[in-house]
This record gives sequence, C-alpha cells and structure tokens, in this order.
Amino acid sequence: MPPGERRGLWLAVAAVATFSTSPVLMLLADPLSPYEKTFWRMLAGALTVLLLATLQGRLPRYERSDPVRFVLFGLVTGLHFLGYIAALSFTTIAHALTVTYTAPIFVTLFSAWFLKEPIASRKYVGIVVVLVGIAVLVGFEPALDRRMLIGDGLALISAITFGLYSVIGRSQRKRYPLFTYAFATYAAAGLWLLPTALARWTPAGYGLRQVGALFVSGALPLGIGHTLYNAAIRRTHATYVNLIATQEVTGGVLLGALMLGQTPTVNSLVGAAITLAGIAIVLL
Repeated sequence: MPPGERRGLWLAVAAVATFSTSPVLMLLADPLSPYEKTFWRMLAGALTVLLLATLQGRLPRYERSDPVRFVLFGLVTGLHFLGYIAALSFTTIAHALTVTYTAPIFVTLFSAWFLKEPIASRKYVGIVVVLVGIAVLVGFEPALDRRMLIGDGLALISAITFGLYSVIGRSQRKRYPLFTYAFATYAAAGLWLLPTALARWTPAGYGLRQVGALFVSGALPLGIGHTLYNAAIRRTHATYVNLIATQEVTGGVLLGALMLGQTPTVNSLVGAAITLAGIAIVLL
C-alpha cells in the first residue's frame, strides 16, 4: 500500500478514537432536544475547524458559486448527525451505533455509483451477512418496542446519509482544501438545523453539564475527529476508512456500559458481531 494510503488509515484510527466519546456526550446533554444538540454540535465543530485553520494560517476562502454546493453538502451532513443523535433518544447506544455503522455498505455502493470505484461481486455476500446481523440485533431483541424501532429507523437514515457524506467528502478532495471544505460543510449543516433548534428551544434544559457536553462533542468528535476522517478519505478509499470508523461501535458501547450503565444484551452483542463481520466481508 502506498505511504499516502497508509497515512489515511492511521488518520482514520485517530478519528475513531474521538468518535467513541460521541454517544455518551450526547446523552449527557439531555434533556435538550436532538435538534438543539445537533445544531450546537455543528456550530462548535465549525468554530473548532476555523480556529485550527487560523492557527495554521489556512483561512477558508470561497468563490461565489461555492454556497450552492455547500447547501447540499450541509443538508446531507445535518441529516446524518441529526438521525444519529435523535436515535440515541429512542434506542440504546448499542442499537444506534450498530445500525448507523451499516454505513460502509452504503459507502461501498455509492462509491461504485458516483465515483466509479466498483466492488467485486463476491463482496455482496457481505451485504447479506450485514442484513442478517441487523435482523438479530433489532428483530430478536426481547425489549424491542415501537420506540426502539423508531430509533433504529433514525439510525438507518443516519447510515445512508453517512455513506453520502463520505462519498461527497472524497469527491471534493481536489476542489477544496480540507479546512475550507470542513468548515463550510459543518456551518451549512448548522444553518439547516437552526430553525428546528429554535422551534424546540428548551431554555430550562441548559446547565453546566449540558453546555460542557455540547462544547466537547462539537470540538472533539466533530471538529477534530470528523475532520481527521475527511482527511483520511482524501488519501484512502472511503470504504476502508469507514470500516475503521465502525469501531466507534465497540468504543461507544464500552463507554456506555462504564459511564451510563447501558449493559448490552446478548442479542445486541451477537447482532453487532455478525454485522461487523459482514462489513469486513464487503470491504476486505
């Protein structure tokens, strides 16, 4: 593997180390609505990127035609993060993360369709394995109810848009420098979310814990982590980077168990293992 691609894999490893803090931080921001959480997270992430760009003397610069593109990029990004964060309000961390991280399937498909980076036909076997894993995870869960199904559906929306978000990021690697792309994408996502955040505004819900969780979630897993992720997919095929990112499932579930007492069930663990095995078949 060329040195540039190896560096991309290491950037992905660094990114996933920050991703694992995300679900716990979002739950610590309760009782704020998912719209508020996502808006503040995107705003803090954009400001973090702007600060990093300023410190490195790489201030973002744009042309008049750029806002049209970033309106679309921001919509896809906002839907990804909102779906994921909203899912945590309806289902467990194990469910939300595992369903969200069917995303490599969509990254692989979208890469073939939009970037002309096809996959071998044998890898479609992995897609079937992933579907079996999801069936085990959400279909045979003793505590499964309508609320959890809604959460799993939101996580699936997050997975599909994560695939689009990844392919968009890779497709723009030659058009925009990293900080220019990341700042505008996060900021545009925040603007999309602003109306719903205002509509669901809960002033009484803001305390030191909530504000701190929102700030850290914007700065660490988004401003730093997702910018590292975007740097990685510029160097390495998006599917391999996204496969590494699936390990947020492991880290998030462990942190949820340690910090929030969300001990995963046997079904969750088996379903997650089958799903991750299927993803590995698709990408390796």
